[in-house]
Amino acid sequence: MSVTIYDTTLRDGTQGTGISFSTLDKLRVAEKLDEFGVHYIEGGWPGSNPKDAAFFQEAAKRTWKNARITAFGMTRRGRMKVEDDPQLQMLLDAQTPAVTVVGKTWPLHVTEVFQVSLEENLAMIADTVAYLKKHGREVLYDAEHFFDSFREDPEYSLRTVKAAQEAGADLVVLCETNGGALPEFVEEVTRKVIAHLGRAVGIHTHNDGGVGVANALAAVRAGASQVQGTINGYGERVGNCNLTTVMPNLQLKMGIPLGLDLTRLRELAFFVDELANVPHDIRAPYVGLAAFTHKGGLHVHAVQKLARTYEHVDPAMVGNERVITISDMSGQSNVLIKAESMGLPLAKGSPEVQKVLAEVKRMESEGFEFEAAEASFELLIRRLLGQETRCFELLEFHTTHRFRSGMAAETNEATVKLRVDGRSEYTVDEGDGPVNALDNALRKALLPHFPQIASMRLEDYKVRIIDSGTGTAAKTRVLVVSTDGVRTWSTVGVSTNIIDASWQALVDSIEYFLLARK
Repeated sequence: MSVTIYDTTLRDGTQGTGISFSTLDKLRVAEKLDEFGVHYIEGGWPGSNPKDAAFFQEAAKRTWKNARITAFGMTRRGRMKVEDDPQLQMLLDAQTPAVTVVGKTWPLHVTEVFQVSLEENLAMIADTVAYLKKHGREVLYDAEHFFDSFREDPEYSLRTVKAAQEAGADLVVLCETNGGALPEFVEEVTRKVIAHLGRAVGIHTHNDGGVGVANALAAVRAGASQVQGTINGYGERVGNCNLTTVMPNLQLKMGIPLGLDLTRLRELAFFVDELANVPHDIRAPYVGLAAFTHKGGLHVHAVQKLARTYEHVDPAMVGNERVITISDMSGQSNVLIKAESMGLPLAKGSPEVQKVLAEVKRMESEGFEFEAAEASFELLIRRLLGQETRCFELLEFHTTHRFRSGMAAETNEATVKLRVDGRSEYTVDEGDGPVNALDNALRKALLPHFPQIASMRLEDYKVRIIDSGTGTAAKTRVLVVSTDGVRTWSTVGVSTNIIDASWQALVDSIEYFLLARK
């Protein structure tokens, strides 16, 4: 069985809330998809906006290794000659080897939205497909709202796709546009259409019912030879069929060779999220940060002995990796695996392991969370084992925030007094907020002793109120993400005082960095 992947991230995906790409972004995404091996890349709708027009101009100058760049449009307008429709001329001017045109299937849309007769709609479909074929294009016909239409009027629905086929369409694609059908219905209808046309069809699904991927797989079981979707499931409303989920399901679970290097799948998913400037879904199947993360002690113990007990595929097959987290749900196996990864092998059942477990559970009951703060956990385990991690002794710190009516700007200042190698250091610095001022003053005090910290910087800073029921007296958890340009690590602090919690996380960050440099 042969199935092709048709990516519409750059057109249908950009209709999703908060999703936008510049022309350069679109070209970079297309290049990444082409390298990955996707068969069709829909670049947009020529003439609908300047970015899409610029994309097709640039795409025409490039050589594509695997994908056929595709332009998207719609059937000719009602009561207009096909050669007089400017939108179709723009499709041809895009100079793409393939063109996808969408047409109406549902009589409700034909008569109420297009306001043409059912017979005129059939002529619009046939005329458009034939015209594009005459100009040497591969033509894919998207039958919009096909499943809603088939439920109400199967006879007319079949007439629309038959009109496209007889006019020369290379592939008819059944669109589950409203995203409300269930897999059983999609599979049944797809089988009937294939039997009627005498050849395979494509499938285009949306995820409004949470079954966009399941519907696509159901259509493939029925004989569909193409799946249309978007990377990370971007799309209008809830989104489209998520290709980062459907592709490994097809290739790894259903045994359908797509010719794709799935070991680069997670890289592709993160790349597109980065250009779209949206946070990655940590729970995304296959590619999410949590997809192969194990937290519960029983799970970790089992995975340590036999990975497939709690992993449906090897994470490396999709470019992901196994993660063992530390939390109040951890068992000995979590601690043993994490300690071993730090070069600190511990014996199962040893007093050291029990000591670490007890302390983790105590600290997490107070609000600490080590899942996303592995650097703080490493420092904790080293301290419990009697290893020295402190690089200085805090004597005192002080922060001020000053606002005066009529002042052009607020003033934030911090003072830090430390003892380093027997010497006292007392520094003052300012910053954009009290935490930034404290960070600056701390670095200023330490730089003469540890000049290497000039290469590290704070990359992210998150604050979470833990027990909001106590109002302004609530405990605060601060998570700091730091980097030296090569590695990234996270640390955590907890206190009823946000400045104190921030100080804990900042100090852990610097101590972890210096420890790793020894």
